[in-house]
Amino acid sequence: MSRSALVGNVTAMLEDAGFAVSDRCAIRPKSFDVAARRGRDLLLLKILANVDAFDDATGLEMRRLGDYLNATPVVVGLRTRDEDLEPGVVYFRHGVPVLSPDTAMELFVEGMSPLVYAAPGGLYVNIDGDVLRDEREDRDWSLGRLASELGVSRRTVSKYEDGMNASVEVALELEEMFDGDLTSPVDVLDGAEEVREGDPTPEDPEPESDDERIVTVLTRAGFEVHPTVRAPFKTVSEDNSSEENVLTGHSAFTKAAEKRARIMSSIGEVAQTRSVYFVDKAKRESVDGTGLVEREELEDIDDPDELRDLIRERGEKPA
Repeated sequence: MSRSALVGNVTAMLEDAGFAVSDRCAIRPKSFDVAARRGRDLLLLKILANVDAFDDATGLEMRRLGDYLNATPVVVGLRTRDEDLEPGVVYFRHGVPVLSPDTAMELFVEGMSPLVYAAPGGLYVNIDGDVLRDEREDRDWSLGRLASELGVSRRTVSKYEDGMNASVEVALELEEMFDGDLTSPVDVLDGAEEVREGDPTPEDPEPESDDERIVTVLTRAGFEVHPTVRAPFKTVSEDNSSEENVLTGHSAFTKAAEKRARIMSSIGEVAQTRSVYFVDKAKRESVDGTGLVEREELEDIDDPDELRDLIRERGEKPA
């Protein structure tokens, strides 16, 4: 299957599941392909045939964007190396959860969260330690008795009851032993924090030299500005007075800039943010809801509230 067809299939699946899906980010560089929202859940999705193409820099950017936009970064892919991704398993690449299309279908359409995740050494599950302890005590088994039955140390059983995860083989043995469900699902939509690899959200990158003026003006107006590296917008800026997010871009107003502004508008509609594009000259005030502000206008604004009002006014879509 071509990547384009895969993106189309995943997008259709999300729409069938009730998600509003943005236009595809058909520009470079790009850290994600589409944004999708259903209720309070916002996803930033990278869709790849081979997930080995998902590199560390893209993972870092997606994790930062997830933090800025209160979104869950997700990769949907078909295979790694020469092996298909297993259905019902969450993989991780650079701290971002990775799902096969079948797993994504089960999660988003059928509401079935995966129980298994891949980590160095094999496949693992989350053991519900409280349930395991209750089952053991109901049978009046000591830690040592259960450890002997499993062929592990008493310390290992104690760790299971304290929340340490177990291999699939051990989990199956425990469930057969106690004739019940002892596992809990991987909460992908909350970022799978309890099992994902990687450090806390990476620090913001430094703004590029041609971004510094825009960052300075927005910061002076009371925005907390987060530069990006591989997104279809230059910054995500949070208005500290209203807690609204604004996607921003800037360049000469070319055909490419117009295309980027349209994508920003589509993403902003799904992510529930405003978007603004700073340009040298423009013959109109917006592109599909992305406000256009000339640099000269920006330079003339001293009042932070005036800038906020201008961004809101230019970014209003016509009725």
